[in-house]
Amino acid sequence: MQLQIIHSRIYDIRGQKAMLDLDLAMLYEIETKYLKRAVRQNAKRFPADFMFELTKDEFEHLRCRLSTSNQRGGNRYLPFAFTEQGIAMLSSVLHTDKAIHMNIAIMRAFVEARKLVMDYTGLSAEVKDLKTLVSLHNEQLTQIFAAMENLSAEKENEKSWENRTMIGFSVRKNVVI
Repeated sequence: MQLQIIHSRIYDIRGQKAMLDLDLAMLYEIETKYLKRAVRQNAKRFPADFMFELTKDEFEHLRCRLSTSNQRGGNRYLPFAFTEQGIAMLSSVLHTDKAIHMNIAIMRAFVEARKLVMDYTGLSAEVKDLKTLVSLHNEQLTQIFAAMENLSAEKENEKSWENRTMIGFSVRKNVVI
């Protein structure tokens, strides 16, 4: 159950799998402002590939996808997005037992998500191979049906034996044609 909750909070942002600070704060059972304060106090531990702040457009797009309201009382500041490495780094900044246990669970969720992507990639290659095979069979069947149609058309156009002109020696009139 816990992995499903974590999976539902992993978003694809800027082509990376990331989690938002508000979701992490909820999972760690702390307020978002304390999480952000800890990150800002340890800014050297969070380079751009570990953590980045969303732009207004990204946040609005994400808000639309999540169907959250835009009423007053919400976030005043744009959220931080943490990649897998950034979440791992949070364990060195947040020292509560809950944060440590949640970090372990989140790392497991990211590993499971990576496995799913690998499985999807393998399945995608297999589907591609099947499409190629089906396409080849489709071409072969088209050729077989065309040959069958040609044979039946030739059979209909073929003259009967009685109406054929004989070639060679004729015994009836002793005339060679």
